[in-house]
Amino acid sequence: MRLSILDQAPISSNQTAQEALYESMKLAQMGEKLGYTRYWIAEHHDLPGLACPAPEVMLSYIGANTSTIRIGSGAVLLPHYKPYKVAEVYNMLATLFPGRIDIGIGRAPGGSAEASNALSNNFLQQVWNMPNSVTELLHFLENDFPNDHEFKNLTASPIPPVQPAPWLLGTSKKSALLAAEKGMSYAFGQFMSENNGPEIVQQYLDTFQPRKQGQKPEVIVTVNVICAETDEKALEIAISAIVWSLQKGKGEGNGVPSIAEASQYPLYKKDLQNLEKILGNMIIGNPKKVIKKLYERASLFLADEIMIVTITHSPEDRVKSYQLIAEEAFQI
Repeated sequence: MRLSILDQAPISSNQTAQEALYESMKLAQMGEKLGYTRYWIAEHHDLPGLACPAPEVMLSYIGANTSTIRIGSGAVLLPHYKPYKVAEVYNMLATLFPGRIDIGIGRAPGGSAEASNALSNNFLQQVWNMPNSVTELLHFLENDFPNDHEFKNLTASPIPPVQPAPWLLGTSKKSALLAAEKGMSYAFGQFMSENNGPEIVQQYLDTFQPRKQGQKPEVIVTVNVICAETDEKALEIAISAIVWSLQKGKGEGNGVPSIAEASQYPLYKKDLQNLEKILGNMIIGNPKKVIKKLYERASLFLADEIMIVTITHSPEDRVKSYQLIAEEAFQI
């Protein structure tokens, strides 16, 4: 089972954004050292507690400080951007870091309606136009527009020795069917979905249409995990992420709270209902328990790879979680 990292670049309550981004770079270095397949960083806009609105900038920084791990976006929120510009940016990254660049594509706004309006015009119209935008992006990445297309003589320079690997990210039947139709690899965000994930992934596998000869469908499932030496320690660490999730849902908080801060957070009846959902969508425990559940999740989703997102207040706890998982999974 391949394991990878999804980083949302969280800012803890005692951190600056600069410190959080530095910890993201260190996390990528650690992932490379421990044998994780890839490191992706997410795109968010005007969300307190998340430090990365521009994955392409961070990927330049992370690529320069790593050497072998695949790096990519999780995801480029395509409705905000023109496909040509996205292709140029990721072709340039693939030129700087050959054979290492993934380009994950998503359709979510990544922030508030105000942020969407500030970023681009007609966001909802661009969401509806997503299939056409994806097609255009793939043609730019593969430099293979039909002879009758208006962009047939346009290249997204520089053309890298190995093109970025395109992935479509999503949590719905619509995203799965689009990935299958376009012959793209598919990453299902189980950590942020209440939908029937295995059924959605099966629809992707059943309807996959290869773009190139010999191409096969490929599936990543992203899960929310916190691992520590014992179940009790993992649950203690997880309280920061759990409370922060509750706070975000209510527009509260300015960063991931400490364990002490989270322990003092007042819980109301509605919070308890949401708490049950949050816990049901997380894997929390000791290394053996976590690995067992990851294998179960991979089998359930028919996944080729599990991507792990871990939110903790302490950067050391986050690194330790990934380290314990890798040591158990890879028998380091």
